[in-house]
Amino acid sequence: MLWQAWWVWMIAGAVLAILEVVIPGFILLGFACGAVVTGLGLWLGLLGGSLAALVLVFAVASLVAWLVLRRVVGVRKGQVKLWDRDINED
Repeated sequence: MLWQAWWVWMIAGAVLAILEVVIPGFILLGFACGAVVTGLGLWLGLLGGSLAALVLVFAVASLVAWLVLRRVVGVRKGQVKLWDRDINED
């Protein structure tokens, strides 16, 4: 099946990473890392071919990647954006 091919997961990771650059939102990068980790696991023969196992690895790897990225490049503790003027006030 197509989801068992390692290159499909790698291409999905690359597409998601490109979409993160085009549509910034800091969400797709975690999914891109999860897809790449899943693709590497398939390529190295560490993962089985069942769809449920692959989706579980993808979900866990995406969540861990998102949490790590949030910790490294996210908003720092105590960093708050204060708005002192409304755009509609003139």
